[in-house]
Amino acid sequence: MDDYVVTVQNLVKHYKDVKAVDGISFSVNRGEIFGIVGPNGAGKTTTIECIAGMRRADSGSVDVLGLDPVKDSLALKRRIGLQQQESEIPDRLRLWEAMELFSSFYDTVLQWEALLKQLNLWEKKDSFYSELSGGQKKRLFVAMALIGDPEIVFLDEFTSGLDPQSRISIWKLVKELRDQGRTIVLSTHYMDEAEKLCDRVAIVDHGKLTALDSPSNLISIHGGHTRIQFNVGDVFDGESLSSLKGVEFIQNSDNVCSLEVSSSSAIVEIVKQLDAMGQGLDSFKIEAPTLEDVFLNITGREVRD
Repeated sequence: MDDYVVTVQNLVKHYKDVKAVDGISFSVNRGEIFGIVGPNGAGKTTTIECIAGMRRADSGSVDVLGLDPVKDSLALKRRIGLQQQESEIPDRLRLWEAMELFSSFYDTVLQWEALLKQLNLWEKKDSFYSELSGGQKKRLFVAMALIGDPEIVFLDEFTSGLDPQSRISIWKLVKELRDQGRTIVLSTHYMDEAEKLCDRVAIVDHGKLTALDSPSNLISIHGGHTRIQFNVGDVFDGESLSSLKGVEFIQNSDNVCSLEVSSSSAIVEIVKQLDAMGQGLDSFKIEAPTLEDVFLNITGREVRD
């Protein structure tokens, strides 16, 4: 039987006439990295805040480590860590002072010096909060979320605005936390991040849960076709390729041939056919479906604000 540390059933949360969360249900296994992804305004942050006890749901139930996030708020906060999407501390507080302060809130703590070093903030330990860059502030709040040695860590858009080096550093830390037996619940706009980190991903749209599975299963079911592209000459005729089994789409435009295939065997047959035609393969590219394709196929491709 699965060892659930978070169970959400029919969660509903309104903001006046807006139903931010509309009957979401899911469970999170102990020791997994569980991702919540969705377009802007889909309800990701509200869901995390209800689970972590920062907001009271209008209806439904939430169980975290056997506790009710509202009724058992204080007991729960001692066992979880939360990095919120928007956070602030006093401008004239130095980093080491902030870490000492947050350490005093918990009975069991991690070494904040090690956390700052791991998040590349050690050289800034004597700096005021106001002197930090946006990325450094984001990393500081991740460190604060971890200081209490939490069983579950909630990370809301935890790498937005960070440079690639900082993102990779935090990815490594998240994996290490999971390997230590902690549970991570995160939200992100970055599909490559969710695909690389998460054991399971919940896709939320218009406040509803639209899909939930491992990244590989989601890609297999919802990712669509593999894409192939190569350069061709002015007189290239792609008719012989369109008749191959597994070729679902073909288009020639600006001396580039683009295809979509539904099977790996079709790729082999395409290569054989091109070789027989004397078509060079120097520019031959294969793009497998990704979690981003899944996201767009499920939530749509229109821009949302």
